[in-house]
Amino acid sequence: MPRIYMTTQGDTWDLIAFKQLGSEYYLTDLIDANPAHRETVIFTANVQLLIPDVDLSQTPDNLPPWKREGGT
Repeated sequence: MPRIYMTTQGDTWDLIAFKQLGSEYYLTDLIDANPAHRETVIFTANVQLLIPDVDLSQTPDNLPPWKREGGT
């Protein structure tokens, strides 16, 4: 079930994705769940964002080689 996140001054998409979903690589999922804020780069405090359900057991396809399982 999706959750609500209240931003703090200075939050960015990648930081929120990392803090809430465990990886900055989920930022696309986060942006897609909050289209009204798509143009925001740095958030002010108290903006409500929807944190989407993502399959955290799957490794994002766009990880750099050194972060992939097996290191290659």
